[in-house]
Order: sequence, then C-alpha cells, then structure tokens
Amino acid sequence: MHQYWFFIGHFPVRAYSTLFLLAFLLGLGVTVYFAKNEGKSDLIEHIVNLGPLLFIGGLIGSRIWQVFFFDWGYYRLHPGQIVAIWHGGLSIQGGIVGSLIVGFIYIRKYDLHFWELADLFAPGIILGQSIGRDANLMNGDAFGSPTGGDFGLLYPKNTLARATYGDQPLWPAEVWEGQGDVLIFAILLILKLKRWPRGWIFLFQTILYNIERFLLEMLRGDSPRFLFHWDAAQWTSAPVIVLCVVLFPILLWFDKKHGQSVITS
Repeated sequence: MHQYWFFIGHFPVRAYSTLFLLAFLLGLGVTVYFAKNEGKSDLIEHIVNLGPLLFIGGLIGSRIWQVFFFDWGYYRLHPGQIVAIWHGGLSIQGGIVGSLIVGFIYIRKYDLHFWELADLFAPGIILGQSIGRDANLMNGDAFGSPTGGDFGLLYPKNTLARATYGDQPLWPAEVWEGQGDVLIFAILLILKLKRWPRGWIFLFQTILYNIERFLLEMLRGDSPRFLFHWDAAQWTSAPVIVLCVVLFPILLWFDKKHGQSVITS
C-alpha cells in the first residue's frame, strides 16, 4: 500500500489518481475491442468521443455521491475539502449515475441506441471498477471494519483506515470487491457467447455488481449506517437490483415488438 509512486520535485504522483486513470483507459479499450469484435465499428468513433465525457461526468457524480451520501458529516464541517478529490473519496455508484446522465444526453443528441451502447460498455465498466478498488487499497480508503482477530489488513500510518481503527486488522472489503469485479467480468464474457435482448448484458452486470456490493458493505467500516443498519451503498444497491429485474421483461418485450434478436445459443 503506497499512496505515492514517486515525487517530481515537490509534486506527488499519487497511486490513487494514476490507477483511476488506468481504470478509465482499460475500460475504454475493452469497449472499443468489443465494438470491433461484434461488427459495430461504426460506433467506435462515438465510443472514443464519449470516453472523456463519461470520465468527467463520472468524476463529478462520484464526488457528489460521496460527499452527500457517505461523508456529509465531515464535509459540512470542512467544505473546502469537497474539491480535494486527489485525497480519495469517489463513489463508484455515483460515478455510474453521473456517466449514465452524460451518456444519455450524448446518445439523445446523436440518435444512438442507449441499450446497445450500454451492453458494449458493461464489461469495460466492471473491469475498470476492479482497478478502482486497487486504487482504494493503495490510498487506504474504502476499508473494512475490524475483524476482531489476527486476520485482516493492517494499513500503514498516514492512511484514513489507520487513523480510524489504529492497529486493528480490518476486513479486506475493497480487495474482495475488486476480485469479485474480475469474476463478474469473466461471467459477462461467457454470457456474451450467446445473443441476448438489447440491454440484458448491462442489466446482468448491474445486478451482479450491486449484489456483490450489498453483501460486502456488511464488512465496510468507513460509512455511516442508517435504517436496518444499511449504509448508503446498500440503500442504493437494493432498489437498483429491483429496477433491473423489472427491466428484463420490458426489454425482452421491446426486442420482440421491434423484431430484434432474442435469446439464442
């Protein structure tokens, strides 16, 4: 766990920032690959143009989500820290919401098919999220609660995790989430061997991630708890899962109505 790779003079090259940039580039590259592989090269220009816009929208959305839904108790007392994203504090769920809003505006402008692009982006999104959790690990945030034993991660000094729990070993929540994201990516690769109604790949990815997130949040130790002892991420994940389940038959009906391909082997 290293917050800094090295320094250029007095300027720190942060592991958090560089890994998030890597996550974005990797996710975009995977999306371009699938567009080529699936014979949708006409969408590559739009994917590349969308990339920076999604990055900016995701950055803004993730910070807003983190500030107001996870750490408002801190930021209302330290408003000057709201813009200090280089210290960490970016919500994946908020980033997805921000990216979806920007993506929807772009798609409406150029009259593209939302669900077709969503399916193309889905594997890259989850793979990028796995790298994002590596960034959290290096930064010492998004950490777990104390394990109560000798097992667990002991974060170095000068990290938020160490400042919060001292010398107590913590559940490796962000590590397991990153590994789970890689597993979801592999599942999506298998699912893409079949043809599904438009939007289903994105729904599969969204449901699997939010189930994973809901369960692992039980081990997190860095977020306030609300009703049912759920944190903000769990209260986000639960309705998202329900919404996706509802959307499955709707998208199937839409594909049948418009003569699109449905489930085939």
